[in-house]
Amino acid sequence: MSSTASGRNGTWRNWGGNVAARPAREVTPASVEELSAAIRRAAEDGLKVKAVGSGHSFTSIAATDGVLIRPQLLTGIRNIDRDAMTVTVEAGTPLKRLNMALAREGLSLTNMGDIMEQTVSGATSTGTHGTGRDSASIAAQIKGLELVTADGSVLTCSDKENPEVFAAARIGLGALGIVTAITFAVEPLFLLSAREEPMPFGRVLADFDELWAENEHFEFYWFPHTGNTNTKRNNRSAGPEKPVSQLQGWVEDEFLSNGVFQVAQWVGRAVPATIPAIAQISSKALSARTYTDIPYKVFTSPRRVRFVEMEYAVPREAVVETLRELKAMVDRSGLRVSFPVEVRTAPADDITLSTASDRDSAYIAVHMVKGTPFQRYFTAAERIFTAHEGRPHWGKVHTRDAEYFAQVYPRFGEFTALRDRLDPDRRFQNDYLRRVLGA
Repeated sequence: MSSTASGRNGTWRNWGGNVAARPAREVTPASVEELSAAIRRAAEDGLKVKAVGSGHSFTSIAATDGVLIRPQLLTGIRNIDRDAMTVTVEAGTPLKRLNMALAREGLSLTNMGDIMEQTVSGATSTGTHGTGRDSASIAAQIKGLELVTADGSVLTCSDKENPEVFAAARIGLGALGIVTAITFAVEPLFLLSAREEPMPFGRVLADFDELWAENEHFEFYWFPHTGNTNTKRNNRSAGPEKPVSQLQGWVEDEFLSNGVFQVAQWVGRAVPATIPAIAQISSKALSARTYTDIPYKVFTSPRRVRFVEMEYAVPREAVVETLRELKAMVDRSGLRVSFPVEVRTAPADDITLSTASDRDSAYIAVHMVKGTPFQRYFTAAERIFTAHEGRPHWGKVHTRDAEYFAQVYPRFGEFTALRDRLDPDRRFQNDYLRRVLGA
């Protein structure tokens, strides 16, 4: 997969294939100065501006008919400060490159999501996260930001400098300016011991609070139409390193997780009636395993099967009830769902529009394979999530608007007021932002 989503004859498409846009022009700036100039020129021509990352969002958050900024020349590490334990990295750097470069320096981020194809700015601007009892999203690890605002000026912010911008811009949705560099907190490289094992759905729900409390990083996948889950527990380890062998890794991560799974998806698409039977088999295909490795090799895994996803953050205390309702809905709906439901957690953070802003959260993600009709399933799931004051992931499918967000985000008005100040002419506006932030 290329690092940026594909474009043919001037059309930009996202990774999931469900969003397309035809920008008036594309710019690939090689410096912050070139980016500032491109924004000023767009203003003269009366065009909107959007930066795209790797296209991993399922919403049209990056789509524009104006000027499309591609960030692939704004990459690399600017600076590692071992006294402050921070790294400053250019916005277009893929997480994969950052993780590998940090590991070579004996450093690591504290927590990360489960894929690392995205750019650092795309991942943080949409609130990408992993799972953690004490450690939060990638954006919550940001110590400083540099962004170019609508008039082409460069603004730096941290909790000391422009703190009100810092509070919002760490998850800025591309609405406040174009992020050009990010300073992350890092720590000395550590080892994680991963324990993956099947567990009955009923038991995971009954023991959820314990499983959450006893593990630094707990998550599980539930296979609809079955009572089966696959649980993952990642905890820090004193070692020794015991990585998954190459052959075992290929069998489990490529052949079973991606290869057999892809075939199962094809069969399920062709003959939906077979999905519950396939689900029983695939939910049992992955046996228990434990391994110990450096963080990015444990947290992240390849995703070769293309899918479309909706994910909501609900208050952590509501997760078990929400999942019971989701299972009951799938069981009585006649839906055929061939993709597992992923459940993760995050502690409360202090970012204005973070899905975990000021509340301990649990994430429930529903997926459908690319090209299958997902509306009925997602609509029914969304009804359940919103009844629990769920907050949708900014980069995943949802139908919510500004009126809804004003109810579930206590500081929503703080964000829109800042946007009025930084982008009064809506240079960074698109249809998605008009819907979620209001005109």
